[in-house]
Amino acid sequence: MNQKLPYYMVYPMPLAFDDERIERMDFEYMKSLYPDIPKRILPYIEEECDRMEYENSMVYDEYPDKLQLRLMCGRACRNIEKNEKDIYEEDMDKLRDLVEVMLYQELYKRRCDNRRRRRRIY
Repeated sequence: MNQKLPYYMVYPMPLAFDDERIERMDFEYMKSLYPDIPKRILPYIEEECDRMEYENSMVYDEYPDKLQLRLMCGRACRNIEKNEKDIYEEDMDKLRDLVEVMLYQELYKRRCDNRRRRRRIY
């Protein structure tokens, strides 16, 4: 009656990617709760981050250059200005601050994901 279980069943290894999946779902849910204006400008910020996401990019430096980050923010703001004129007319300074904060948050998330990927390789 005392059957032996295989080793993998006795000490089940937790799913390595499950925590990541839960974090990603949580992050996506939180982004879906953004108010209207941040939700509309988020694709422009993600597009700018995608453009700068390559191996040895400055966004993955230990201390990214503040000037380069501001240039990224400026490019995102110019894209918003071209495509979302009704948003941009409201208050340009506040919008630029919002874009900068959202850009830094997106970069933080991508830097964490990049560190996690690198850790798994070695």
